[in-house]
Order: sequence, then structure tokens, then C-alpha cells
Amino acid sequence: MKTTMHHVPSSNHGSCVPIAKIDRRSIVTGLLIAPLAACTPSPPPLPSAAKKERIPARAKPPGGLVELVKLEPGLRLDLRYATTNNFTGRVLYNQARAFMQGVAAEALVRAHKRATADGFGLTIFDAYRPWRVTKALWDATPKGPKRNYVANPKRGSRHNRGCAVDLTLHRLQTGEAVEMPSAFDDFSEKAHRSYEDDSAPARTHAQLLERYMTAEGFDGMSNEWWHFDFRDWAQFPVLDLPFETL
Repeated sequence: MKTTMHHVPSSNHGSCVPIAKIDRRSIVTGLLIAPLAACTPSPPPLPSAAKKERIPARAKPPGGLVELVKLEPGLRLDLRYATTNNFTGRVLYNQARAFMQGVAAEALVRAHKRATADGFGLTIFDAYRPWRVTKALWDATPKGPKRNYVANPKRGSRHNRGCAVDLTLHRLQTGEAVEMPSAFDDFSEKAHRSYEDDSAPARTHAQLLERYMTAEGFDGMSNEWWHFDFRDWAQFPVLDLPFETL
């Protein structure tokens, strides 16, 4: 959700790129699949069940979305946007499921295996996110500094591409989440990787998580200790596929 990255200069989940030209013959309800390409002054159309809308011609993705727990049952899910336990206080996913593009999912599984060797497992807060949810999160965030932590729907999010994951560590022996520098979706300096006024265990756990993920091709976002982007994210289009269609 937040925007600054270790290796990415732009805010949250991708550089500004224009939406492909709209094919007026391609009209659907409540579904947007928008491959991105260069810069655009206007946002993609807001998905709505109340009206039909125009969408870009569909681009065939170079891979496919994979359900994470089917690939690795040892991954734990704590999908906050499928509950009210998130900063909006609203349920935004109608199914508690987590997906990523196949190559990113396989890299995540390898990171999980690194963690298990040290007695930890990965707990997933969020993975693939339909574009309409990114729009809802943006709309739920008041204008001001907090929007630096939220993906701008004009650009789309790397979550929308199935190439970003929000996660933490849990102990294999007890199943309990480890101490981290802040809560998930904390819009403060405590969430930043550069934050130094946390406890020694919290800092150690955050560094361990980063080590497992970067070793398998992910880059951590500088102002969210829980957020990682798969490095090949630019190969994949922004998607707005509801979970029930996957």
C-alpha cells in the first residue's frame, strides 16, 4: 500500500504510465484489465456495477495468477482486507484468498523455505489486489501525508499486477506472530525500514524477513517493513479480476 521503495524512486507500486487506448467495442460491467505503458493525465475508469464501462483491449499476461496456499500449504493467511481489521474498517475482499503471478509465487515459496530453516514461517496480509480495491483504498484515505502510503489508482499498483506481497513472520513452534517495528498498515515512521527507535527483537525480525525476501528476488519498500515487490513486476499488466473468477 505505501509508496516509497528501496530500489524504486516513484511512489507505491509502480511508475506513472499511461493506460492503453480504449477499444470502444470492449465493454463489460465491473471488470477492468488495464495493461499500462507510458504516462497519462487521466485515471482509468472506475469499475462500477451500476454502469457499463469501456476498457482497453485485453493483453495476454506473460504468466498466470496462482493461489499461494495451493502452491505451499505452509503459508499462513491473515488477509486483512477480507475483514474489518484494516485501516478502512471495511471488508474489501469477498473471499479470503491470496494470489500472485506464478514466478513471483514460486519465489515467495522459496523465501518461506528459507524462513522455515530458521524456525519461522511467512504470514500473508495481502498479495494480488484487484484494481477496484486500490481505488477504494485511495478514496478512503484523506488528502494529505497519509496518501504517501497508498497506491494511486491512476498508475495502478504492483499488487494489481500480482507482483507485490504484504507479510510478516510467525514462529513455527507456536504459530504466534513475531514482534515487528509496527502494526500492519501503520502510517507512521515506525513502519519505515530506517526507523531505529524500536526494540531489538522487532528490528531483528524485520531484518530477517527482508533477508529471506531479497534473496529470492524481492525488493522491500522503504516506508513499509511488510511490503515487497517482485523485481520482474513490469512484465505484468494491471488487473481487476475479482477473486471469484480465479
